Amino acid sequence: MSKQRAKLVVGNWKMHGRLAGNTALLQAVAQGAGALPDDVRVGVCVPCPYLAQAQALLDGSRVVWGVQDVSAYTEGAYTGEVAAPMAVDFGASLAIVGHSERRAYHRESAELVAVKTQRVLEAGLTPIVCVGETLEEREAGKTEQVVGVQLDEVLAKLSSEEAARIVVAYEPVWAIGTGKSATAQQAQQVHAFLRARLVAKGAPDVALLYGGSVKPENAEELFRQPDIDGGLIGGASLKDQDFLAICKAAGAVSVTQ
Repeated sequence: MSKQRAKLVVGNWKMHGRLAGNTALLQAVAQGAGALPDDVRVGVCVPCPYLAQAQALLDGSRVVWGVQDVSAYTEGAYTGEVAAPMAVDFGASLAIVGHSERRAYHRESAELVAVKTQRVLEAGLTPIVCVGETLEEREAGKTEQVVGVQLDEVLAKLSSEEAARIVVAYEPVWAIGTGKSATAQQAQQVHAFLRARLVAKGAPDVALLYGGSVKPENAEELFRQPDIDGGLIGGASLKDQDFLAICKAAGAVSVTQ
């Protein structure tokens, strides 16, 4: 689609961080984000124990914050779980759901991811719904089948108005943390497929992010693709210079498009 959409870059810290290091990282990101074009949005999804720290250091800045997962339940006897409304108490606005590490290591089903997406929306947060295929699935020519099922399970539970409030992140499993990245053309092909699914749902302007070894060196080429609206950044989000360089790449694209 040709319509220009704002760029969004979100850092996923995964299970990293300590109080002292977080302070330096968050302060640097907040300062750097202030120099970006207005149509570039920046966020970080931190481990839940650091939500209060993120709120204290980022409140009033251009950077929003969120969590990396939520419970499928709003409250109850679910030891160790974190409900979406709890994140809201700390000013969060984002929640990742269905990351491939959750699907693989915690056996999260497409149905469970869909339910979690509903809980996130009910709490007033923006869900970043992750989809992606394994290397074996890609080599078998099943990429569209796999990501289509993952997205369709979520969309089936949402109205078109609710679907318009989500963010979708395509993260090929074979490119996460491996140093390998899909080519810009490979990523765009999948993003275009996902966009068509969203258009059919009545949510054509949903932000579509690419994730999977995004680096300062490849970010601008990826972000120039017509259906790639930004990135969900893993390892590079732990280094302020790398993360801000990726954000600046999004800014460079937004200015020239």
